Amino acid sequence: MPLRFLSPIHKAGRQIAVHLGEYLQAFGLDSAEGHTLSYLRSYSPCPVGELVRVFGHRPSTMTSILDRLEQRRLIERRTNPDDRRSFLVGLTSGGLEVADQMLVLLEKLENQIAERVTEADLDGFNAVMSAIGWVTDVQLREERER
Repeated sequence: MPLRFLSPIHKAGRQIAVHLGEYLQAFGLDSAEGHTLSYLRSYSPCPVGELVRVFGHRPSTMTSILDRLEQRRLIERRTNPDDRRSFLVGLTSGGLEVADQMLVLLEKLENQIAERVTEADLDGFNAVMSAIGWVTDVQLREERER
């Protein structure tokens, strides 16, 4: 019996990644780098540990992603004033420019999807996503004041 929720969610994630992959190549980015910039567009500056938790990469993998983005001058790392053993990651002006261009692509994709679903469909989708959050009791990003 196929999984009714998890398989379609996984498939949709792959479809989105493949679709956006060609656009990311135009920026010289891979999928992990693009996701990281997109996340930082909304939640920067954030601790490296938060990025590890949100994306599920090993710390060494996230360090490699951040190294590549830093070499391209798209992000910067600075010591966390609240915990001098950790770093905060933020976008540079160049990183913000790329992230803004990516946001335009993501908004276009969102709008194209929205044109093909009803409010009832969206309510059902949100109910499934809420149920996943409730059942797993997993919080990937700590809520913090902005």
